[in-house]
Amino acid sequence: MAGTEKYDGVTTGREEVTKLDASSKSTDSKELDIDLETWGEEHGYILDVEVLKEVSPNWQNYKLAPDGRIVLIPQPSSDVNDPLNWSHTKKHIILLIIAATAFLPDYGSATGAVTLLPQSAEWGLSPDTVNHSQVGNVFMLGVGGVFVVALAAYLGRLPVLFWFTFTAVWTAAGCAGAGTFDAFMAFRILNGFFSTVAQGGGVMFVKDLFYLHERARKINIWASFVILSPYFGPLFTAFIISTQKWQIAFAVYTIMTALCLVLQIAFAEETFFNRKIPEVDRPRKTPGIGGRVGRLTGTEQWKSRHQRNTFAQACMRPFRVLIKPTVALSTIYYLLTFAWVVGINTTLSIFLTAPPYEFGPRQIGFYYFTPVVAALLGEIIGHWLHDTIARVLTRRSKEKKLEPEYRLTAIALSTPFMVVGLVVLGFALERSWHYMIAALGWGMYVFGIMITTVAITAYCLDSYPEGSGEVAAWINCARTTGGFVVSYFQVKWANRMGTAATFGIQAAVVAASYLIVVFLQMYGKRLRERSGPLRFKTD
Repeated sequence: MAGTEKYDGVTTGREEVTKLDASSKSTDSKELDIDLETWGEEHGYILDVEVLKEVSPNWQNYKLAPDGRIVLIPQPSSDVNDPLNWSHTKKHIILLIIAATAFLPDYGSATGAVTLLPQSAEWGLSPDTVNHSQVGNVFMLGVGGVFVVALAAYLGRLPVLFWFTFTAVWTAAGCAGAGTFDAFMAFRILNGFFSTVAQGGGVMFVKDLFYLHERARKINIWASFVILSPYFGPLFTAFIISTQKWQIAFAVYTIMTALCLVLQIAFAEETFFNRKIPEVDRPRKTPGIGGRVGRLTGTEQWKSRHQRNTFAQACMRPFRVLIKPTVALSTIYYLLTFAWVVGINTTLSIFLTAPPYEFGPRQIGFYYFTPVVAALLGEIIGHWLHDTIARVLTRRSKEKKLEPEYRLTAIALSTPFMVVGLVVLGFALERSWHYMIAALGWGMYVFGIMITTVAITAYCLDSYPEGSGEVAAWINCARTTGGFVVSYFQVKWANRMGTAATFGIQAAVVAASYLIVVFLQMYGKRLRERSGPLRFKTD
């Protein structure tokens, strides 16, 4: 780059960070004239060094990505314990562990949906009565996420992840071993609350580990596990119960949860790092096995709790986030869009087992490959789509800054897939079209949901990065609340009006809810400016 000092490469694991000013070796925030993350939240993110030159007279002090053009947001400290300075491998191992743990709650919830009939036969109860355990589980998946982020703000990320997953293991085992419906229902509700830890709080880890320009792709990875999970549950469970008792399906789910716990114990790490305090005041990690046990259980983080939020501050964080207009509107939009995933799952098997399809458990299991493939396609395409859109719109803007609202543009592409997919699925089921046409409609809807999930999550994260866990928890709560409500009336609604009308209405709701996105694109920045930043004590 012409007219600049000679670059000084600072190696951090496998990732090289370019520093513009070889004479200055520390880039803690006290040496920088503006906080790029706070500035970006209020004025638009500066990712291009040429734009940074126009804003900051001390632009040479800022670290850049290896390409020498992308400004790193947030700026990494000089501390080796800063998660931004960890190696590429370590970061992605933790990301995959979080994503795998986020896979569990919906997988377990969907497992219970498929085992309703053998359970009702064993306990002599109606399927509707047994379904109460399913409804309670789904409700807790949303509520649990709000508690997760509040506790993590006070106790630290890792101990909340560990203890919630530890409890999820034995409550999953309780579901497998329950001898009565009452015991099963109690374990199911508890498991829903504790298993959601990485689903409700997963974005906290993404924000801690990765720079702004990397986050959409990492959210895409995490979201693909979340979207895939409710389809892998029925897929595997349908095959299992065709030859085994229903308890085996929950035993498999218990083993999966225990495996995630083992991976957390072996490889996960505390990712909370406070760059707002001087390096000399930051808590040091205790080396060895004792230090690792302390970080897993939370005893080490407890010693530095005064540097984080007070308990009251931590409890109020989720509500302070929800009253932000853009977050509230995003939550409402996602509820209206994602709720029909549950509507499809609760009705599809009913129609596929009836004439003319007359599918058995194995055929239904194979049929669930449809949303799996669709979600994977959404992940692959979204891996480049979201960043490409943001990059193109940033370059075209007058100020060359990334506005959070640019993230919403991808929803214009995903909405037609969701609307058309629901309409095609509804008509295919009602008019007995070939099952492959129904599969096509279902796949289109799931593909659109995958793109939409990443876009709305990335938008809220860019809007309020310091409330990363809270915004993700509310989006997750919207998703599960929609499913919780729809599960009460979807089957009766479809039987009364037919699938063409019910899914047609659902498609109309998805299309109408897109107006919320348009409103946010037009007025979202103004709303954020008027409501102001969160200004939490810690990120």
